[in-house]
Amino acid sequence: MHTQDRIAAAATRIFKAVFPNTTNHYDTLFGGMAMQLMDEVAFITATRYSRLRMVTVSSDRIDFKHPIPSGTIIELDGNIIHIGNTSMKVQVDIYVEQMYSTQREKAVSGVFSFVAVDENKKPVIIT
Repeated sequence: MHTQDRIAAAATRIFKAVFPNTTNHYDTLFGGMAMQLMDEVAFITATRYSRLRMVTVSSDRIDFKHPIPSGTIIELDGNIIHIGNTSMKVQVDIYVEQMYSTQREKAVSGVFSFVAVDENKKPVIIT
C-alpha cells in the first residue's frame, strides 16, 4: 500500500457524549479531559499507520477555540500530518455538535508527536 493510502486508512474518528462527570464548574469539558481524549486518538492514528509501538513525545500546541458544554456530542478526528524516519506528527481536531440540532463547530485543535520504539524503548525506523 502506498504512503498516501496508508495515511488515509489510518485516519481515526471517535464520537463521545459529554456528560456532567467530565465537566468543570462552568459545565464545560475539562481541558485535561480533552487533552487525554486527543492523545488517545493521536496514539490510535499513529499506531494504525505504523503498526509499531508508538509513544507520545510532545504536544506541539493545543488551541481551545470554543468551550464544549455538557450535553453535547464531540467528534475527535486524528490525521497524520508528517512522517519522519522514527517519528510522526498527528493532528487531532475536536468538533462539538448540539444533540438536537445540526449546529457543529471546531472547538479544539492540537498536534501530537510520536516516536516508534522497540521492546527496549529504543527508536526504530517507520516503514
